[in-house]
Amino acid sequence: MVSKQPFNAETETMPARIAILTPEGLQPAPYHADSLKAAAAYEPEQGIYTVTNTFQRTQVLKLDAHLDRLEDSARRAGIALALDRPRLRAALREMIAAADFGDVRFRITVSAAQPQHFILTLEPFQPVAPALIAQGVRAITAANSARHNAAAKTTDWMHARAALEAAMPPGIYDTFLLDADGYVLEGLASNVYGVLAGELRTAGAGVLPGIAQQIVLAVAPPRLPVRREAFHVREVARLEEAFLTSSSRGIIPVVEIDGQRIGAGVPGPHTLALRQAYQDWLHRHLEEL
Repeated sequence: MVSKQPFNAETETMPARIAILTPEGLQPAPYHADSLKAAAAYEPEQGIYTVTNTFQRTQVLKLDAHLDRLEDSARRAGIALALDRPRLRAALREMIAAADFGDVRFRITVSAAQPQHFILTLEPFQPVAPALIAQGVRAITAANSARHNAAAKTTDWMHARAALEAAMPPGIYDTFLLDADGYVLEGLASNVYGVLAGELRTAGAGVLPGIAQQIVLAVAPPRLPVRREAFHVREVARLEEAFLTSSSRGIIPVVEIDGQRIGAGVPGPHTLALRQAYQDWLHRHLEEL
C-alpha cells in the first residue's frame, strides 16, 4: 500500500510520491524528492522511462502508446522487459488515490539491472501557463548534439541533458539539438517543428518519436502539408512559424531561435490552429487509467 505524505510547509510544495512496483507489489522507494526532476537524480543511469500526465484525476491520453514506446525502448536498449499493463495501471491508480493531488504528472522508469521493478514517481500536474501560449517561447540550438540511439527513451539522456539545461541563459525555454550537419532534430524533451514554404517540417529520423507528435501528425494534414524532414539551422531565418510538442505540454509556440525572430515574432496562425485541433483531439480520446 502507498500512504500519504504530508504537505511541506517550509518549501510550500507537495513532495513527489515515489514507489516501486515489484513482483511482490508496491514498495516504498528508499529516497524522497519534491518533484520528478529532483527524483531523477536517484534513478538509474542505465534504464528506460516515459512521462505523461492525467486529466480529470484518472483519465489518460494514449497511455498504451507510451507503454508501446517503453517496450520498444527496452528492445533497443537490450533490456528484458516484461510489462503487465493492467497491473501497472492498477498501481498508478492506487498511488494517485493515495496522493490526492488531483491531476498528476507521472514517470515510469525501469532499470536495466532490475527490469522486473517499475519506479513510479508522480507530482501535481501544472498546466502550461497561458502566457506561454499567447506570447510563445525562445529557444537556442546546441551544435553537434544529436543523441546516440535517439529512438530509445533512456535514462542516460535524462541525466546527460541536465548540463544543457543548466547552460540555458535566462529567458530561454528549450535547447534544440543539431546533428553534425546542422539540422534541427529535437528539444531536450520535445519534438520540434517549423513551417517553411507552407509545409510543416519535423525530423523523421535521429529523434525520439513523440506521443504528442503522433497527434500532430494526425491533425496537421488537413491544414497544411507535412514533410518528415528536419529543417536546417540556416533556414531558421526563413521559418514562417515554429513550435515544439511534448505529452505534458501539447503544442508550445516558438517565436525565437538563437536570437532570430520567427515570422512576426508571435505565435502564428498555423500553430494556433494546430493547437486547437490538438486540444480537440485530446478531449475526444481521453480514457480511464
